[in-house]
Amino acid sequence: MVRLFRHYVPASLLLMGMVEYLLLIMIMYLALFFRWADMGDLTASLSFHLPQAITFATVFSVTMFALGLYNKDHIRDIGTVLTRLLFSFFFGFISLALLFYIYPQLAIWRSALAIALGGSLCGIMLVRWIHLQFADLQAFNRRTLVLGVGEKAAKLEALERSSQAQSFTCVGFVPLSDKETKIQERINIWGNMSLPDLAKEQDVEEIVVAIDDRRGGMPVNALLECKLQGIMVTDFSTFWERENGKMDLDALHPSWLIFSDGFVGGWVQALSKRAFDTAASVLLLLFSTPIMLFAAIAIKLESRGPIFYLQDRVGLNGAIFKLMKFRSMRTDAEEDGVPRWAAVNDSRVTRVGSFIRHTRIDEIPQIFNVLRGEMSFIGPRPERPYFVEELRQTIPYYFERHRVKPGISGWAQLNYPYGASVEDAKEKFQYDLYYIKNYSLFLDLIVLIQTARVVLWPDGVR
Repeated sequence: MVRLFRHYVPASLLLMGMVEYLLLIMIMYLALFFRWADMGDLTASLSFHLPQAITFATVFSVTMFALGLYNKDHIRDIGTVLTRLLFSFFFGFISLALLFYIYPQLAIWRSALAIALGGSLCGIMLVRWIHLQFADLQAFNRRTLVLGVGEKAAKLEALERSSQAQSFTCVGFVPLSDKETKIQERINIWGNMSLPDLAKEQDVEEIVVAIDDRRGGMPVNALLECKLQGIMVTDFSTFWERENGKMDLDALHPSWLIFSDGFVGGWVQALSKRAFDTAASVLLLLFSTPIMLFAAIAIKLESRGPIFYLQDRVGLNGAIFKLMKFRSMRTDAEEDGVPRWAAVNDSRVTRVGSFIRHTRIDEIPQIFNVLRGEMSFIGPRPERPYFVEELRQTIPYYFERHRVKPGISGWAQLNYPYGASVEDAKEKFQYDLYYIKNYSLFLDLIVLIQTARVVLWPDGVR
């Protein structure tokens, strides 16, 4: 994993993105040289066509990123890769056409563009095929030794076996002070060796301390010697956060939250986030106004009642505000006054409501909440006061999600489908806590761009 602006990025995906970006630039150059370039003055031609090549590579890299082609959960099947790649090229072509209209000096000849599109599609599919062939080779993974054989160690063993583990390989588990053994295989590889000798024999690059109860069971001196030998020593919570992009609530302790890096605030961050929210909201409002007009007309024609739906939600520091959405349910959806979680194929949802929910059009009016300062463009989803009180009783640290403004889109929405239960809320909160801890404008930009993937492939919408 590589940490960029406090956000963890898989090194293999970062490398693949850089390779593909350079490949797109090279293919654009080849297409331009084939069609028009002056081979007599190669240096001048390279310099003259650099803006077109960079524009072409940047636009298609952004659309591929937006549609999940750099998400480790969506790139392990060649059919899925091809489908999303075709969609990204389609949206990339439209984006290029718009850019060429605004900035004619960046325009690329149609014949050269056609050559570049075909070459890029073939080239990227070749890179992806090579990646699929070599992504699972353990030689490229970080060799990790786990201290502990209890609940935490079992979670790491399950993670290693899952498709998410693309960056580490557990070379073994070392039993220490855990009262109950949860690891059925590779239980004891320590033997009579010291921990530094074991780490050297196994070529260990990282040691993860995953002991359920550290009292009296931490080999402090041995760990210090390993660290001085250049081996990374990481506690379970930090390792889990890095590899999953979320926290593990069951393993969190107040001391870790206090002393870990992150949770950085201040007026500079608040001002920059507000500027980002305002700019993103104004842009979205400009592009979505026609869609909002059609949605309003459709809602009014289908059923009686208001076009917009105002609902109490919990915002920054627990303040209550009125969330604005397009109405997607019947007006008698909660006529008894009892709040309910949305269900799959909810009978309260109208036909127009079902469509605008699946396309996320019902969320667009929340732009006005952002412009009023009640919400951010990116942040944890705001919950209703009734559910917040319920969840605070069962989920530790739950109210900490209200230390930042709620958002229209968020890190949890990208990584977990629609939640309609306490367990779902707990799972999503683990992603929200990661976002709050590691917030940066870089992470906001990642969420903003990848929201397109959620709109086009709305898994779990209700």
